[in-house]
Amino acid sequence: MTVRAIFRIAVQLCRFGLAALFLVTAGAKIWILKEFVGKVAELLSSMGMNYERWQWPATIAVIAAEIVIALLLIVPRTMRWGAILAGLMLVGFSVFALYYVYGLHGEPLECGCFGNIIGSQLGLKTALRNLVLLVPVVIVFFGAGVRSPTVREG
Repeated sequence: MTVRAIFRIAVQLCRFGLAALFLVTAGAKIWILKEFVGKVAELLSSMGMNYERWQWPATIAVIAAEIVIALLLIVPRTMRWGAILAGLMLVGFSVFALYYVYGLHGEPLECGCFGNIIGSQLGLKTALRNLVLLVPVVIVFFGAGVRSPTVREG
């Protein structure tokens, strides 16, 4: 097995692993929808935003973005766009987690990132987890253009 073949396998594993991750997180949020909306409302109110107005749009936007990213990662022609959006979302969540804890000096708050499957609070640990997930995102982004060599006859 060549290095190129191993890399292609790694790209596919990362691609479908990320898609599964985003679908599971979206599904977990939908499973506990009212509770997740409450967590979003807490985050919005801690930033001084009108949480009553924005809790549902923000919740729907996060869940829809996760589903769209997963679908983009699954479709071969759009997997690079899926990787870009996944990276932006992961960096955005990381920046927000750090801003909430260190900028706003917010109390530790259960983020509901994985519904009730995995409990995690906003902070450094959440930011680091999301930044580690950038490794498969980078592999998918740069591996999206790798094709197997074609055999031409005659």
